[in-house]
Order: sequence, then structure tokens, then C-alpha cells
Amino acid sequence: MSFVHLHVHTEYSLLDGFCKIDGLARRVKELGQSAVAITDHGVMYGAIDFYRACKREGVKPIIGCEVYVTPPGRTRFDKVYELDGESRHLVLLCRNEEGYKNLSYMVSMAFTEGFYIKPRVDMDLLRSHSGGLIALSACLAGEIPKRLATGDYSAAKARALELRDVFGPDSFYLELQDHGIRSQAVVNQGLLRLHQETGIPLVCTNDCHYLAPEDAESHDILLCIQTGKMVDDEKRMRYEPRNFYLRSTQEMERLFSQYPEALSNTERIAEMCNLEFTFGQYHLPEFRVPEGETARTYIRALCDQGFADRYRGEHPEYRRQLDYELDMIEKMGFTDYFLIVSDFVRFARQAGIPVGPGRGSAAGSMVSYCLGITDIDPIKYGLYFERFLNPERVSMPDIDMDFGDNRRDEVVDYVRRKYGSDRVAQIVTFGTMAARAAIRDVGRVLNMPYADVDTVAKQVPSGPGNLHITLDDALKLSKPLRDLYDGDERVKKLIDTAKALEGMPRHASTHAAGVVITKDPVYTYVPLAKNDDTIVCQFSMVTLEELGLLKMDFLGLRNLTILDDAVEMVRRHEPDFRLEDIPEDDQAVYDMLTAGKTSGVFQMESAGMTGVCVGLRPQSIEDLTAIVALYRPGPMESIPRFIACKHDPKLVTYKHPSLEPILSITYGCIVYQEQVMQIFQQLAGYSLGQADMVRRAMSKKKAKDIAREQEAFLHGDPDRHIAGCVANGIPEAIAQAIYDEIYDFANYAFNKAHAVCYAVVAYQTAWFKLHHPKEYMAALLTSVLYWSEKVSGYIGECRDMGITLLPPDVNRSRDVFTVEEEGIRFGLVAIKNIGRGFIQGVVREREANGPFTGFQDFCERMYGADANKRAVENLIRAGAFDSFGVYRSRLVAVSEKLLDSIAGSRRQNVDGQMDFFGMAAAGPRRSAEAALPDIPEFSLEERLRQEREVTGLYLSGHPMNAYRDAAKAAGAVRIGSITEDFEQEGGPTVYQDEQRITVAGIVAAYRTRTTRANRLMAYATVEDDTAAIELLCFSRTVERYGRELGEGSAVLVRGKLSVRDEKPPQIICDEVYPLRSGGGLPPEAQGRRPASTVQVLEGKVLWLRLAGMDPVLLGHINRVFSMFPGSTPAKIYLADTGKQLGSTCLLGRSLVDELVEVLGAENVIIR
Repeated sequence: MSFVHLHVHTEYSLLDGFCKIDGLARRVKELGQSAVAITDHGVMYGAIDFYRACKREGVKPIIGCEVYVTPPGRTRFDKVYELDGESRHLVLLCRNEEGYKNLSYMVSMAFTEGFYIKPRVDMDLLRSHSGGLIALSACLAGEIPKRLATGDYSAAKARALELRDVFGPDSFYLELQDHGIRSQAVVNQGLLRLHQETGIPLVCTNDCHYLAPEDAESHDILLCIQTGKMVDDEKRMRYEPRNFYLRSTQEMERLFSQYPEALSNTERIAEMCNLEFTFGQYHLPEFRVPEGETARTYIRALCDQGFADRYRGEHPEYRRQLDYELDMIEKMGFTDYFLIVSDFVRFARQAGIPVGPGRGSAAGSMVSYCLGITDIDPIKYGLYFERFLNPERVSMPDIDMDFGDNRRDEVVDYVRRKYGSDRVAQIVTFGTMAARAAIRDVGRVLNMPYADVDTVAKQVPSGPGNLHITLDDALKLSKPLRDLYDGDERVKKLIDTAKALEGMPRHASTHAAGVVITKDPVYTYVPLAKNDDTIVCQFSMVTLEELGLLKMDFLGLRNLTILDDAVEMVRRHEPDFRLEDIPEDDQAVYDMLTAGKTSGVFQMESAGMTGVCVGLRPQSIEDLTAIVALYRPGPMESIPRFIACKHDPKLVTYKHPSLEPILSITYGCIVYQEQVMQIFQQLAGYSLGQADMVRRAMSKKKAKDIAREQEAFLHGDPDRHIAGCVANGIPEAIAQAIYDEIYDFANYAFNKAHAVCYAVVAYQTAWFKLHHPKEYMAALLTSVLYWSEKVSGYIGECRDMGITLLPPDVNRSRDVFTVEEEGIRFGLVAIKNIGRGFIQGVVREREANGPFTGFQDFCERMYGADANKRAVENLIRAGAFDSFGVYRSRLVAVSEKLLDSIAGSRRQNVDGQMDFFGMAAAGPRRSAEAALPDIPEFSLEERLRQEREVTGLYLSGHPMNAYRDAAKAAGAVRIGSITEDFEQEGGPTVYQDEQRITVAGIVAAYRTRTTRANRLMAYATVEDDTAAIELLCFSRTVERYGRELGEGSAVLVRGKLSVRDEKPPQIICDEVYPLRSGGGLPPEAQGRRPASTVQVLEGKVLWLRLAGMDPVLLGHINRVFSMFPGSTPAKIYLADTGKQLGSTCLLGRSLVDELVEVLGAENVIIR
């Protein structure tokens, strides 16, 4: 007899199911079973992955869900905890497409209408959407088993008959399970009685939560992660006995030998379930065209107009490319797609929403350019339509759009209004357990000491090149990890368990940009879920594309908002200013980038990018495009060659003259995917579509395709009309060398269309910073208003640019940062407890009735406009009333009494016996003039502390100003130099995990907690005028130095860097000493000062020898110099050109040691 598992929980029963889908399909096949169902708790996240996995293994997939049902008599709209806090389970399986659509609808409504603790359906939904579904009475949590377990047989029978009526006599089954649980034996006897009395058929299942008996422990760990418990907690939830696995047919036959019909019914149900998914068939929404038009005529009319506007009668030869693209788009069935995108982009532009010049390969399309979807001329930059939409491989176009980040949601709302809110949804994404995270989760559950787990986790290689590293790979790459694994049984268990869990989904969240638009309601295609208040598709982005649904990315780009805000400020004195009118060949802009003044410039402000700009000396948008394309892990290695060839044309060589027109723009280097396509087209005779197919095959390392294409590239392929290089006069050896170079770099070549788009935005931000610095920096500061570290950094940049930051002022400030003749005025919205509505009221009041004449005048006039005591006091502490010439201390002392007095006066106005006309003439009665107390002003330290408290920033200076000499003498590095180094896209180049470090700063926060071992540990945040960093202080450090870590204290900290996963670096603190404003250090700190930091070498010159202009290495050297600021001359000699670069530093042994480690002793000379 055959058996089919119909009750199975995969990894998408999040942190509960441990049946990994790929392993599930294989295991079913190994057991000789012909079919299997997926019945995750309340969701269908894994349905398509499960379907595909089963098809690959030749196993029949049955799509289902174990839904949560409201208690009897309650609806999905009832949400009272005492009555609705506990749901019942019911297993639903799809017989066919009707069943799938009904299940998808009910699961969707369970989230969007019925969610209360769990996503819930009710009997009304089940009655109206039961078609095409088979129902099973479920596990012990089902309504019928619950009633039977409590002895309420009549209620159980009534519900069983009700469900039979709902689903039909052949589509409802009583579900027998036997996990050795006492209550199950009672329930099974009741189910057997129900069967005998009603004729409702039986079916036997195993409530599968893992695949094999040996997985029980890993599943138990998973449950502990879900519930936040330790494995040694006896009171926690657990699945006992440990037999919730995928049992064999023989085991199920032994368990249910008395119920042969229940066994055979599993196969009968499987035979009734015949749902098939169709992939590659598109379900695009229809675009409503104006009356009298068709989609074909309308898109051509729009493109005709766009072509005329873009080229103004020039370049008629480009028309051929436009017609070719329109024909291809029509032939491939994507006309409506382009009309939909052009429509919401047109809405955004008309609504004044910033739109990016383009993103991704769509910028290679002339149609996109003429429709206004992109602003990049594909002909000008040598971009290819086939890289975007390949006629050789019909697939959905992928147009992603950038909008200003603070208005992106307006575009999504427009799409919802246009197509219907039920036809637009966002997309789910899953947070998974990566290697390090899995170790930490498992270590916590196993109750291992934090320090031990941390040591193991940190041996897993990290950084940009290891984002998706597995523990198996980590054990091969990291010898320390392997040694720990082989030498310590506890570590072995930790890693083995983590290996079992890694890669599993941990939680569901919302994709940052993905949006689906459908022809019919979304739930007719895919089930929906609700993440917070966001409706999302339950299938991932890739799955949605495979199902033929229209998916788009609506991205919010902060830099577009910055540019838009800056343009608006410029227009106040240049009304006709337009961003699109700025020249692209402004030499002064490129000179600024070459000088390394890249702070605040899009894509260019990281230390590594700055080094590339300095080394490359960009002169055009093409150069900036190359920087964007090259500064990534992998291609970064070719940056030195690229720079050298740019500066010395004699170094540029071509393997064959036919490469020169293709590669000359990148100085002989292959940088772009479009260049790879062009080489295949022009040298070997491929069509651009065929060339793009080869590029894809190479990037995915498809060995079979690569071997075929190598032969075709060299000798041709008549069947595909490819001539080959040899037939085109290129010697075979040279053609082979060209192919090998392409193959080596194909995986790193970048999409030029995307790089051009971002290079244009980078240039625009640089142009603005140079020509309208106050407007640009004001917009930049506004964009990071709630990110105090960034604000602090950009304030420092303003200082370096000679721009004064003006303090907040109730008579001058608006909500955001604004430009004045003297500088940039601080925005009031950055002050805590001050809402935008109140600030806008302040602005309206002073514009309508003139500036405020004093503090009391402000309070009188703003009474009733949310001028609460906290808001007014925060304005005082931020210095917003300083222009009235009154001490902050005095205003704080009088503010509460004054506001109470004003409130009392207003009440008298309302309650008094004043006649109507008298009131109208006299206005509200003013309070008596408040007398200010004769008290001294707060100290500078106190004012700074209060400013930091209410704005997150120091506005009148920085507390560290008084301690700079002491910090410098102690060898402290700027905290910003640490954080910026770790923020680089390519990973840190100066600092590393466990490096000894000394910093100095102000304690901004300090909190303690007790460990499980009942020891005290502390977290502190220390900040200087560049950034902040967290200190981790273990019990020994807290006991010895905790008294020095009071908030507001100036301290010197010594310890070692600790880098956890992708989190900001911390310092594990060893020593803390108070700083003295006179420049001295406590004796104990002086005695422990590293000797290398005090051995300053006076009267010398530091010489460094480099092989050539290496921007990454130069960037590293600049970072080292920034750690040791001083006046000693430093000369950098470039051996290849003989050129010298100059800088200054504080020349000491620690600086020399650092440079020797990087360059080698022979390249570091002191004279």
C-alpha cells in the first residue's frame, strides 16, 4: 500500500518547521513515496519553491496550508483577547486551480482582515470559498480534536457535520495522528466514533516538522530561538516525543494497521489534487489609452513627440534605432509595460517629484529616453538596447526607478489609485540565518558564555567578499575556526547545529522597493500577507517574475531629494535655474574631485572612492562612469592599471587593432558588459542579442555554454550565422587571448548604463557643491537631519568650506536647514519635541505679524499653537532665543511660570464679562511682564550638554575642543577615521578586528546590565567631533574604571576593536582615564602610554616609495596620516613616473611602524 504525507511544515512555518524544501523532496523520493503536501502554518510562502523542488525529483506536489480558524461563533473581524486569543487549526489542500485561487484568497483575507495574533479565517470565508479544496480536521489544535479532548463530543460532531456540508462529502476528512501523546489516543477514539456515526472518511497523517529522527535536536533549537528560551529551560515549549518527522510508509502502516482505509485515503486525496502552475506566461495589466488610440499607436505617438523634443531635428539617423526598439517591444508583447512606466514617471515629473536620470540597463533604451523614463542618451554613451531587452531571450523587462526618497510613496499611491488598491502590492523578503548569526543564535540557546561564542563567530571570514559565506566554506578558509572545531567538542556541537540552521528564513519583512501591479486582484495570482501595515505578496520577487507578473522597483534616492531641495533654494534668487542646464564639462568640478574634496558627493565620498578620484584625476562623465563601475570587489584590482594607462598613453595596448574603437574610452581596459557584447559583435560577428547571451553564460560560469561559445568566437557557428574571429581576419592565437581576457573579467564587468546614470548624479552633486555650496550643504544637512553623526560630519565639512553654521533662531529658522547671506541656518525640526506643525505656525506668525520682539512676545503670540512647556524649554536650551540677548539660564527659570501666567490670562479673557465688541477691539489680554531672575548663565560645558541633549549635536562648539592636546599626546585616533574605514564598500583598509586602539571623547551614554553569571558589564558610547563608537566593558573594566564613565565625562580609552558581522565596530575597553583640559594626563595614564606615540622624530623628512599611482594604497596612506596629524613633511615618490606627492604628518615610531607594515621597510625612509 502506498502512503502520502499530507501534513508537512517546511522552513516557511517560520522558526517552527525544519523540513527544508529541497531536502524534503529528495527525502520523499528516497522513501519511495509518490507525492507530498506542503501545509505551513497560515502562510503559503514556500508554495512555488516546493512545487519546483518536487517536480525536479519526480514527486507530485500538493499545495496546501494549515490555516487558523476563529473560535465557534466568532468572525475574523472580532478581536477581543478573552474570546479570540486562541485560534483553531484546519488543513486545506488544493485540488485544482479553483482551489488554489480560493486558498490564496482566504490566506490573503486572513492577514488583511482577520489578523489578530495569527492570520485567521472564519466560517463565512470557508463557506464561500470552499470550491476546489479538500479539508482535514488537523492536529490536536483543530476545533474537532479540541472538543474531543475535553469530552465535548456533541460539539465536535456538530463541527464535523458543518465542515462536511461546507466542503462536500468527498472533500472533508477526519485526521488521525499518533505521536505517542496520551490525548491523541483519546482524540482518535472520538474520531473513529465520528466516522462510524457520520460516515465522514478517515485519513492518517504525521505532523511533520522535520525530515528525520536525527533532526529533532536541531528543530528543538529552532523552537528555542523562536521563543527566546534556553534548551535547559524545563518549562519551555517542545515537541515530545521526538517523532514529528517524515515517517516511512512502513512506519505509518504499522502505526495505523487497524485503519487501512485511512492509509489508502492519503493516496486517494493525492490523486484528487492536480494543481499545475504555468511559468513564463505574462499577466500584464492593460494600460488605458486615450479614446481612438491603441497601445501601439499611442506609444509611437509619445515616442515621436519625445524624439522631437530630445533631438530637436538633429540626428535623424537615430530614428532607425527607435523604430527597431518599438518593433521589438511590440513583438515581445511589452507595449503596455512601457506605457505604464512612462505614465507614472510622467505623473512624478508633473507633481514635482524628483526622478532619477535612470537606473540599470533601461538607460540603454532609446524608447525609454524618448518616453521620458530615462534622461540618458543611449547613443551618446554607447549603450545597448539588447543589454536591457534581448530579442534572443524573451523575458520581462526590468525597469527600476529612482525617486526622491521623501516622495517615493506618492508615486506608489498614484499607481494604487490608477490600477486599484487590490491590484497593487509590495513584495515579501526574508531575513535568513547567515553563518555568523546562526552561530550566535545557537550559542545563546545552548547557554554558552558570550565571549566563547563571540570568539567562534569572529573566525568566520567577513567583509564584502564573504557576504554569503557558508560555515562549510568558512571551515575550509579559516584555520583558527577549523582548529576550534576539531579541538573542542562544545564548539563542534555549536557549529554543527548552526550548519543545520544556516540559510533558513528567520522572519518575513517587506522588500524596500518592489511593487507588483496586476490585471486582476493580486490574490487571484498570489496570496497576500501583511507586514505591519504593508500589504505584501507572499512570494519572492524572483518567483513573481517566473509567474509572469509585472514587478517594478520604486526606489527612494536621498541624493535626488538633496538636488531638488538645492534647486529650489537657488531658484529663490535665480528663478529660471534648471538642473538639466548645467554643463557636463565644467573643469572646476573635476578639479574639485581631483583634489579629494568629495564629502557629500554622491558615490564619491568614501575614503576609497576619494583616493580613486585623486589618483585618476577625472575629466569627464566617462571617467566618473568608470570609477562607479570599477570601485567594487573584484574589478578594484584593475584600478591601478586603469589609472596608469589614463595618465600614460604609451601603456595602452590592444591585442588587435579592432579592439581600439571599443576600448579606447577606457584606456584599453575591459570595464563594461556593453564592451564585452561589442567585442563579440564586431570581432566575431555575433548579433548583440547573441552577444548578451554569451555574457550571461560567462557571468554564471555555465561550462557547457562557454565551451560552445569559445569555438563559435574563434571559428564561427553557421547555424547561428556567426562568422567567427578567424574568418574576419584575426589570428586564432590572438582571438584566443582576447576570449581568455573576456572570460576572466566577464564576472566583474559592470552594466555601463547603470554606471552612467549614477555618474551623472555624482557630477550634478559635485557641481552644486562647487557652485552653490551653501544651498547644497543646507540640502545635504536637511537630508540627514535625524542622523546626528552625519550632521556632525557635514557641519565639519561646512567649516572646512568656510561656511558658517548659524544657530537656531525663532526669528530666522524654518523647519529645515536654510541659506542666509552669513551662512546656513539650523533647522528647528532637529530640536526634540518640536513638531513640524508648530514650526510652520511659528513661521506663519512671524511672516504675518512681524518678528518676535522677545521671549514673552513669542510665548504670548504662540500660545495655543502646541507651545507646550517641554517644547519651549528645548528651544531655550538649543539657543533659539539667544538673539534676544538674555541668558538661557534665566529663560529656563522663568519659562514655566510665564506660560502658566499666559494660560491664566487667556482663561480670564474667555470667562470675563467683556462685551463682544470690546473684545474684538482690544484683543486677548496680555500677561504682566515677567521679571527675569538675576542668575548667572550656564557654563559652556552645561550649554553644550543641553544642546546635545535636545538636538543630538553640539552647536556652540565641542567639549573635546578643550582636550585636543591631551588626546593628541596620548596617541588617540579620530573616531571618525575608524567608522569611515569600516563603511567603505570594499571593507576596511586601515583598521581590523582585534587591533589595539586608543580613542578620546566625551561619554554620551552609559548603561549597565547583569550577566547570567551575575557579573556587571557595561555599554558606553564615546564621541569626539568626528563620530561616535560603542565601548563594551566587561566586569573587570567596570570595577576598575566604571567611575570614569559618567555621561559628559571626557575620557581616554584604550582597548581593541571588535567587529561583529556587518554591525558598526565596537571597542572592547581595557583602560579608561579622565582627560584634563590643560593638556595633561593622569600619572597612571602617562605611565602606560605606548612608547611609540611619544618618540616624535623632529627635524626629519618622511619619504615613501610607491611603484606607481595606486589609489587604494594612497587612500590608505592618507588615512594613516590623518591618524597622526602634524607638520613634518612627507614625500611620496612614484617610481614609474618619477613624480612626487607631498603631505604632512606627526612623525613618530607608531606612524613608521604602520607604514612599514603596509609598504615594507625598504620603502619607508627617514632623512
